[in-house]
Amino acid sequence: MQSAPGTAAGRTGGKWWPLAAVTLGNFLLLVDVTIVNTALPRIADGLHASFTSLQWVMDIYALALAALLMAAGSAADLFGRRRLYVAGLTLFALASLACGLAPDAGLLVAARAVQGVGAAAMFATNTPLLMAAYQGRDRGVAFGVWGGTSGAAAAIGPVLGGVLTEYADWRAIFLVNLPLTAVAVWITLRWVRESHGDLARPRTNSVKTNSVKRNPAALIDWPGAASFTACAGALTYGLMRGGEQGWTERGTLVSLVGAALALLVFLVVERRVRRPLLDLGLLRRPTFAVLMAAALLLQAAAFPYLTFVGLWVQNVLGLSPVQAGLAVTPMALTSLLVGALGGRHLQRVAPQLPVGVGLLLVGAGALLQYALLGDDSGWAALVPGLAVSGLGIGTAMPVLVSAALGAAPPQRAGMASGAVNTFRQLGYALGIALLGTVFADALHGLGPGASREAVGAGYVTGLTHIMLISGVVALAAGLLVLAVVRRGGDDADRAGQAGGGDRGAGADGAAGAASARAGAAAGV
Repeated sequence: MQSAPGTAAGRTGGKWWPLAAVTLGNFLLLVDVTIVNTALPRIADGLHASFTSLQWVMDIYALALAALLMAAGSAADLFGRRRLYVAGLTLFALASLACGLAPDAGLLVAARAVQGVGAAAMFATNTPLLMAAYQGRDRGVAFGVWGGTSGAAAAIGPVLGGVLTEYADWRAIFLVNLPLTAVAVWITLRWVRESHGDLARPRTNSVKTNSVKRNPAALIDWPGAASFTACAGALTYGLMRGGEQGWTERGTLVSLVGAALALLVFLVVERRVRRPLLDLGLLRRPTFAVLMAAALLLQAAAFPYLTFVGLWVQNVLGLSPVQAGLAVTPMALTSLLVGALGGRHLQRVAPQLPVGVGLLLVGAGALLQYALLGDDSGWAALVPGLAVSGLGIGTAMPVLVSAALGAAPPQRAGMASGAVNTFRQLGYALGIALLGTVFADALHGLGPGASREAVGAGYVTGLTHIMLISGVVALAAGLLVLAVVRRGGDDADRAGQAGGGDRGAGADGAAGAASARAGAAAGV
């Protein structure tokens, strides 16, 4: 696809401006996953927030991102990717302002949810915009820079959050987004051209075509998006409430039953609508289904417990926010190193090996931390386990999305890419909720008068419990991948691939593979 005169790469000297616009927005949305970690103790003090409120501050962003990612991709294809990207940036900036000015925890959580909506629009459009802006060698360079910057966000996020929190205020971690999003919007409007996807292509000789022209939003699976969002939200709320109020408490049971009913509605809707968010036939392919489970479990096992590690190193060990950010960077740094040195080579081997072995390494790292952490441990006890887990993340993540694309027919490449990224975000959200209940249970009964030794022991007990769970989950997922996933997918997958695809499959597939590499260390 060639650039039109006067737009994007068609302007003299402006070839790399679209990359700058997309990379900046993607960096911001990824940083905001981890930048909050080191600020949580200060947020708790400043807003008198409960532990559950802190969970929601972390969780609601990832939950909104997961719930709306597939619908945002459809909307971008239909209404225009640049248009939706700018709308996402604007919403993200306004929500960041609301976060920075929030007078209480409830409004902060609500603003974080809106931030996640904006991030979903940004995340769903950044790779298609790059695909439309660049061809050939330029495309490879663009995705390499974009992916490296995205991965670096994981290492920078906790440290940047610590610096802003320690030397300015915790509100600065949100307010810093405002000038950066303004720059991204300006570059996008000036240098990035509009593009559309398959949903925007006109269909002829169809009675439905006229009604679609009158109401183009009808092409989006809104019932599926609504039921999926309701299921994810009710399940997350039920897990958090169960840990706080008890699993037989009425509100907990209502939430969990509501999640089950919403899931049933989603399954019925996806079987009936003409353009589903997720073709359920894909989940009948063992390779694809296991890779979706691997995406969810890898994200749930590798990253959520770092939130509680951040609370421990500050509240118990007395580290500053900057020191707390530096304490958890070994995972991101080793992940980036493996991705940078071995990413291209990992794509050449059978996918079950890097994904499966990577999950085993993530599990081994979590169990190593479980074994080394004790009541008298310092932050250095975390380093070996974090480094091993980072090796696993850097091994598994670059292959995960491309493996899912290989297990789906070409005409479902874009859907497969969106699904695996959605499962990854959902895994993070559910991991925060579930592990948070385990951690909170270990602190139950520690009142204001508890001794420092008792509080420290409670934190360590909670951390070792969630590290044990994370390790076992990752090991089980790794063994499952090694047992089921095969190069090229199942026989049914190969038959589906032989049946052909549409014109957009190649672009979607390349974008999905690039997205996998980009998120290698970011956890998003």
